[in-house]
Amino acid sequence: MATDPVCGMFVDERTAELRLVRENRTYYFCSSRCLQEFSQPEAELRRLRRRLAIAWPLTIAVVFLTYARPFPLWPWVALPLAGVVQFYPGFQFYQSTRDALRGRIWNMDLLIAVGTTTAFAYSLGALFVPGRGPAGFYFDASAAIVTLILTGNYLEHLTRERARGALRRLQEVLPSSAVRIQDGGEVEVPVNELREGDRIRARPGARFPVDGRIEEGRTSVNESLITGESLPVIKAPGDLVIAGSVNGDGQVIVVATRVGADTTLAEIGRLVAEAETSRVPLQQLADRIASAFVPLVLALALLSGVVWYLLGAGFTIAILAFVSVVVIACPCAFGIATPAAIVVGTGRGAEEGVLFKGRDSLERASRIDVVLTDKTGTLTRGALALTDVVPAPGIGENELLALAAAVERGSEHPVARAVADGARGRGCVVPEARLVRADPGRGVRGTVGGAEISVEGGGAALEAPLDLSFFRTTIDGFEAGGKGWSVVLRESKVLGLLGFSDEVAPGVAEAVRTLEEDGISVVMATGDREAPARSVARTVGISEVHASLSPAAKLDLLRSLQSRGQRVAYVGDGINDAPALAAADLGMAIGAGTDVAKEAGGVILVRSDFRGVALALRLGRRTVEKVRGNLSWAIGYNAVLLPVAAGALVPALGLRTFQVLPIAAAFAMAISSTTVVLNSLSLRSVRLDA
Repeated sequence: MATDPVCGMFVDERTAELRLVRENRTYYFCSSRCLQEFSQPEAELRRLRRRLAIAWPLTIAVVFLTYARPFPLWPWVALPLAGVVQFYPGFQFYQSTRDALRGRIWNMDLLIAVGTTTAFAYSLGALFVPGRGPAGFYFDASAAIVTLILTGNYLEHLTRERARGALRRLQEVLPSSAVRIQDGGEVEVPVNELREGDRIRARPGARFPVDGRIEEGRTSVNESLITGESLPVIKAPGDLVIAGSVNGDGQVIVVATRVGADTTLAEIGRLVAEAETSRVPLQQLADRIASAFVPLVLALALLSGVVWYLLGAGFTIAILAFVSVVVIACPCAFGIATPAAIVVGTGRGAEEGVLFKGRDSLERASRIDVVLTDKTGTLTRGALALTDVVPAPGIGENELLALAAAVERGSEHPVARAVADGARGRGCVVPEARLVRADPGRGVRGTVGGAEISVEGGGAALEAPLDLSFFRTTIDGFEAGGKGWSVVLRESKVLGLLGFSDEVAPGVAEAVRTLEEDGISVVMATGDREAPARSVARTVGISEVHASLSPAAKLDLLRSLQSRGQRVAYVGDGINDAPALAAADLGMAIGAGTDVAKEAGGVILVRSDFRGVALALRLGRRTVEKVRGNLSWAIGYNAVLLPVAAGALVPALGLRTFQVLPIAAAFAMAISSTTVVLNSLSLRSVRLDA
């Protein structure tokens, strides 16, 4: 059976009349009120405000009349006031009861309608047919119950809307129009008219309306809403941009690659929206309780009323016992225990570029003991960086680097890019090089200032008859630290060495510490050599390293850990690590970027930041803790207060307890569901330093 995404009650898809299709997903509802709150939350909030603006003043007046009794005919004044509350603000409970009976569903509003109608009808009978039964007017109880429960609905609605804030921010960022280049000119068109392959001009400060690839221009892009990355990212022709991200100070032309429902933003929205109806295995017991809860409460209410009547307490006390039990019950606390926590947890993750895929990924994340991680592109940046410039005597560092950059300029080789970036970063003036040519298996050479300059890889340099005795200690250090290196030559004379490494990504050491603090061990499994693997492991604080592993060997290692009873999360790039990602207890694809929908992992880390691993696992644990707490509250609340409503305190406090129980029951029931949502909302504070 399906569940109502608002109140969590069971709905039979075969007989349900109230349904809504959104983004190819069908939602089922137990009542029109739940449908309206889900489909038009702002309008439902306005309706609640209007009803409460009428209900509260009238209820206060009715309560004053009931207890002050300022004149003999006060019940005739209380009747129309309570009647307005019962049948205008409270009319929604009758509508929901009608919907529930049509759909053969037992929902919470049915209990409220039965309880308040009983109190109101009893008071009406006592007023119009005096002397036929025990005297007593409980217009205050019927009005206060309606008003307090509507107030609880309003507070719960506010907290739900706050919980859904992350999803709403994602949905609202896209511009309504875009500038499309066509027929030699530019035309502003609605975003929903854009198609794949369209060329779009993005002006400075505007949000990109589609996923696309930059065709012309350079700019910086703020992707913080999508990836959580706070610093702008430099973009050049060929680079991808994501719908919803903000263009910086450059004007660029983008070719659309994904539009509308296919964009990364839309996929993130779907993943977060699916969380609202996610039900972890913890919820199964609560679901069974909730499905039988309403008929059981009605039976208990009827039984308590009959018992008190048979004990001689009188018809009035029997009615009050019935109303108290019916009103105090809270099946919604069971229904929303899981969705309330999961929607906040997944929303918090989405804000940091951490996406949970699948209905059980959060719970699987909560059980992880070991993180098995790749090295390149996961713990490291995945690109070579220049780390050392070691000149020979008489040569300056910038001179050495400028000569190397002159012959490497224009090449797409990783070493060439590292040299060019290093020279640019140091502000080197790079001279022109002529007759540049690749030397396969060795490096590159060219002519600078009339002299031949060559850059050769370390392996080729060791095989050549070069005098490297001055640099022997440096070379040994490179080899021990797992660094790559090249030698720069002028007319076959050694000018110096350049050292390279795949630098450790920012935040990795912090993430490893956080994981260990949370009781999760980190193991490196890489296809790289032992020396560079050990070097990275020392830097980030990982003690267990497995190097030179093929994809099959990584899979064997993962299964070996699992065979020892450990629950393993595997972190990889989602390409050559696909077998391990699929076999792990939880696959975590890092650096997914715009390929969110294609990744196989249960957790998708949109940006290449290992801190997302620690945050995802911490969110998983905290979310499941909140689900357990919510379920404990729901069970404890009903287990304690249902007997109280039935009269468990009467032996100690006397029958007068029933004079206040209906209103106290309404207050308790009103705050019950709100408490569950507020408890879940505390997940928004989860971060790595907390």
